[in-house]
Amino acid sequence: MLGVSSYCLMDIPLQEALDRLSAITGLIEVMDEGLHFVQDPSLFENYSADFVLHAPYHGMNIASLFEPIRKASVTVMSNCFMAAAEIGAAVVMHPGYYAWEQEREQADRQFRKSLQELCNAAHEHSVTFWFENMGDMHFFNLRTPKDLDLIDGCGLALDTGHAHINRCLPGFLQAGFSHMHIHDNNGKKDTHSPVGEGNINFIPVMAALRRTGASAVVEVKSFDGVKKSIRALEMM
Repeated sequence: MLGVSSYCLMDIPLQEALDRLSAITGLIEVMDEGLHFVQDPSLFENYSADFVLHAPYHGMNIASLFEPIRKASVTVMSNCFMAAAEIGAAVVMHPGYYAWEQEREQADRQFRKSLQELCNAAHEHSVTFWFENMGDMHFFNLRTPKDLDLIDGCGLALDTGHAHINRCLPGFLQAGFSHMHIHDNNGKKDTHSPVGEGNINFIPVMAALRRTGASAVVEVKSFDGVKKSIRALEMM
């Protein structure tokens, strides 16, 4: 079953978005930011769908060299785990970044410190979490399969568009993943376009999805684009 990210409806309140999305899918990934920031997990009791939470990411950096920022970022992620536990959802999060190439080793140590704290929090709340691979954004962690060692066996949320921009989608498909974000682009810009409007070959993507049994959500910018993408993918 293909799920849908609330990313396509970020301009309307969360409850309205859930009403619209639950009419077309049984799996919804909630972008836990902006109008969709989860303030009351009991809202989800009104829906029969399964849920994933995409943890907040604007202003967050779990690899920050500035310890107060790193700690605050871990706290925000842990709070997301608490909400996810009430909802019965898994969590997707970003892997952080470093500001200067010369600081990468220090940032890696900060990331590993955060990873241990996040693993402890996830265990405490019985929550599963996955790291999302990043696009062509300089100094971000986890951009290519060679970076997978950093997440030390944690699950991968494979973002097809990000991997395509970094020219490594086939490698990520072979490496294995637990969850997937599906969107298209032309290989140059992270447009989160509907499937078919870019140049990603989604036939091997869907084959890998079936092979792994991973969950997946369409993460495009418009609700019409979601429906177009689902129609295209269901024909593959």
